[in-house]
Amino acid sequence: MATLILFNKPFRVLCQFTDEKGGTNGNPRATLADWLTIPAIYPAGRLDYDSEGLLLLTDNGQLQHRIASPRLKMPKTYWVQVEGEINESALTKLREGVELKDGKTRPAEVATMTPPEIWPRNPPVRYRESIPTSWVRITITEGKNRQVRRMTAAVGFPTLRLVRYGIGDWTLDGLTPGEYRAISVHAPAPPPEKAARKPAKLRKHAPRRRPRP
Repeated sequence: MATLILFNKPFRVLCQFTDEKGGTNGNPRATLADWLTIPAIYPAGRLDYDSEGLLLLTDNGQLQHRIASPRLKMPKTYWVQVEGEINESALTKLREGVELKDGKTRPAEVATMTPPEIWPRNPPVRYRESIPTSWVRITITEGKNRQVRRMTAAVGFPTLRLVRYGIGDWTLDGLTPGEYRAISVHAPAPPPEKAARKPAKLRKHAPRRRPRP
C-alpha cells in the first residue's frame, strides 16, 4: 500500500517544499512546507503558484509516475472563472483542441457551470462592473505548462481564477484551503524488468570447398 495525500493548495503557494529563488521582491514565498510536515512525500505533478485546488502527494515513486505522467493521460478537472460571457463558439474550440505555441491541445471535456460555492480567494479576483465573468468546467488529459490559462486566452476569454477540482477519481470535496486528507491506496506494480538479451549466436558458415584442379 502507498500513502496518498489529497491537499487543497491555497492561492500563491509554491508546489514545492523550498523556495530557492524568492519572489519578485526577493522575499521567500509560501511553500508546501508551510502546510505539510509529513516526511518523505513528493508532489505527483504540479499546480501553478497562482492556481488553487487539488494537489496529490505520495511516498511511492510508481504511484507518483502513474499520476503525473502525460503518457498515461489521467484526467484533470478544473473550475475556471474567465473574463466575459463565454460563447458556444469558444466552447467548441476548447473541446476540439486549441493551437498553442507548443502544439495543439488534445480534445477536452468543456461545459459552462454555475459559480461554485467555494472559499473566497485572498486577494480576491479584480471585479469590474462593466465586464461580466463566466465559470467553465474543463477536463484535460495532458499537462502543458499553464495549459488551461493559455487555452482560454487563445479563444478570447482570459482566465481570472483557476481551481483544480479533481485528478482521476480524487477530488477536493470536503477540503478547505490548506487542509489535507491522507489515504492508503494500492501502489501500481513496478514495470517488468527487461529480460537480459542473450548474446547472438555466431552464424556458422559451411566450410569453403577447394576449387577442383
